[in-house]
Amino acid sequence: MKQLRICFTTDTHGFFFPTNFYSAAERDLPMGLIRLANGFHKDENTLILDGGDTLQGSPLTHYLSKRGAAPIAAFMNLAGYDYVVPGNHDFNYGVDYLAEYLNAVHAKSLCTNIRDKEGLLPLQSVALHTLPNGLRIALFGACTHHILRWEAQQTLDRLHIDPPIPRLQAALAALKEEVDLRVCIYHGGFEADPDTGKRLTDSDENQAYEIAQTLGFDILLTGHQHIALPGRYIGNTYVVQNTNAAMDYCEIKVDWDEDSGRIAAIRSRHVPPAAYCPALAAPLLPAYEAVERWLDQPLGQLSCALRPLPPLQSALEGSLIANFVNQIQLAEGGCMLSACSLANEIKGLEATVSVRDVLSTYVYSNTLLVLELDGRRLKAYMERSAAYFALRDGTVCVSEDFLLPKVAHYNYDYFYGLDYAIDLRRPVGERIVRMDYRGRAIQPEDRVSIIVNSYRASGTGGYDMLLGAAVRKDIQKEVSALIIEQLERHSFFQVDEHIPYRVLW
Repeated sequence: MKQLRICFTTDTHGFFFPTNFYSAAERDLPMGLIRLANGFHKDENTLILDGGDTLQGSPLTHYLSKRGAAPIAAFMNLAGYDYVVPGNHDFNYGVDYLAEYLNAVHAKSLCTNIRDKEGLLPLQSVALHTLPNGLRIALFGACTHHILRWEAQQTLDRLHIDPPIPRLQAALAALKEEVDLRVCIYHGGFEADPDTGKRLTDSDENQAYEIAQTLGFDILLTGHQHIALPGRYIGNTYVVQNTNAAMDYCEIKVDWDEDSGRIAAIRSRHVPPAAYCPALAAPLLPAYEAVERWLDQPLGQLSCALRPLPPLQSALEGSLIANFVNQIQLAEGGCMLSACSLANEIKGLEATVSVRDVLSTYVYSNTLLVLELDGRRLKAYMERSAAYFALRDGTVCVSEDFLLPKVAHYNYDYFYGLDYAIDLRRPVGERIVRMDYRGRAIQPEDRVSIIVNSYRASGTGGYDMLLGAAVRKDIQKEVSALIIEQLERHSFFQVDEHIPYRVLW
């Protein structure tokens, strides 16, 4: 009996240390890739694999994006990674930054459906790996092609991006060597319920269910959705998925029967963090210590502290945090309206704002676009956001459409610059019952300008009505950086405490 052990991480989003950076005092939380890697216990029949979204998502990676990816690559080398696949967020800081990382990391880089036009990214479609015990493994990589909808145009201009399934099919067909196991690392999630096969979305952003059903891999390692999925079979393919922020890793053990030439058994488990290891932390420690000092720098004073509410309560009652972000965006855009969303979990802002507050409250690397919409398209945009709510026996809850296939409170948008009302007693698509700008109802043929983040402008989250809208201004500055800049410029910021909408039910 031959054995293979896989340690699989994905969507760690720059959380290397055991902290979420919310507080300088919380430095020993049950999280962090340093703690996970200390539990890998690699031997000659173990492969360490990563499914992407490593370079973006934490204050540490924000800091390193301006200074270079070498410390991240040095850590990944110490941790013993064998193969890595880039995720969509690994492109956020541009092709050159990703190339610096991939060319410095010792692991081979896999991706069948993305390549750069200049040949800077050392991406290969398939890698053949023979363990000392003789087990022959073919490893493939792929990433969701919806990068085409999310990334800045100057990055997309340097890339060729194709849908993953045809490219994976071609890579499988081109594989001439005889192998025992075919393993696919896919930075994408499930478009259908893994247990029932029920389709959960019309989008092809995630295609793991189809990959498992149709392509014939033995093992499919997935990510992107930040959902812990215990190992199970879909068709003849064994699938798993990890959570995010380095909360755990997935260990898969395979027993291969030499007599039958088949898999005898596959077992998997989600493994919690081990002890913190200073030796593993060494490459990142100088940057981490600098980040902790930087995070606590005061930026300015707000008229009030901005505390986060639970997502549903925030959406129902309004959010001063959203008001604040929208005020910043509106001033930058010089337009009529602003819209923003909030992450599923946020820290909030103290009255004396620090860099830590900002980067732990607006956690995305979004830039901004000013769009021109007519009143019809604006209403359709607002109606999609109003579909966040559901009524069950007179009680307001979150619609399943914003909870499945993954929790997406961030797909609810807060609008600013107009007064509006949402009536939940009306059908979805007919809930916006007031939409006034400066005391006058916005008419279907009216033209309005609105500033939105680049993620929303891509149409993601069910907002296809924004696709093709005229772009009046492209602001190539991250929202978090813009907030920091505004607070540094003004010693005091008056937060608008008026909630511009009501929800009726």
